[in-house]
Amino acid sequence: MTKILIVEDNDMNLDMLSRRLIRKGFEIVTARDGQAGVEQATNEMPDLILMDMSLPVLDGWQATRAIKGDASTSQIPVIALTAHAMDADRKNAMDAGCDAFHTKPIDLPELLDQINKLITN
Repeated sequence: MTKILIVEDNDMNLDMLSRRLIRKGFEIVTARDGQAGVEQATNEMPDLILMDMSLPVLDGWQATRAIKGDASTSQIPVIALTAHAMDADRKNAMDAGCDAFHTKPIDLPELLDQINKLITN
C-alpha cells in the first residue's frame, strides 16, 4: 500500500484530504507543522509527501529543503499544496525542492494524477 504523508495545519483540510485518499486505497500519516513533517518523513519513510506551504514552526519551503537535503529522505517526492497560485509561488516551491505544485482548493482527480505520476517513476 502506498504511504502518503500529509503535512497540513488546517484540521478541516487535513481531515477531508485524508479521508478522500484513504478511500482511494492510500495509507495516510500526518503532521501538523513543518518540523513535525520533517520528523515524520524520516520516521515513516512515506512514498510521497503532500506539503502545505503555509505551516507553523517551519514553513513548507523550509521543511521541503530539510527533507530534500537529507540523504535518507531526499528521494521522496513532494507535492506543494498551497492557496498561493502565482507563478512566483510555483517557482519558489520548485526551487525549495518540490516535485510538483497543486493549488487549493484541491482538485482530487488532478492531484491523484500527480500522485500516480510521481510514485510510478
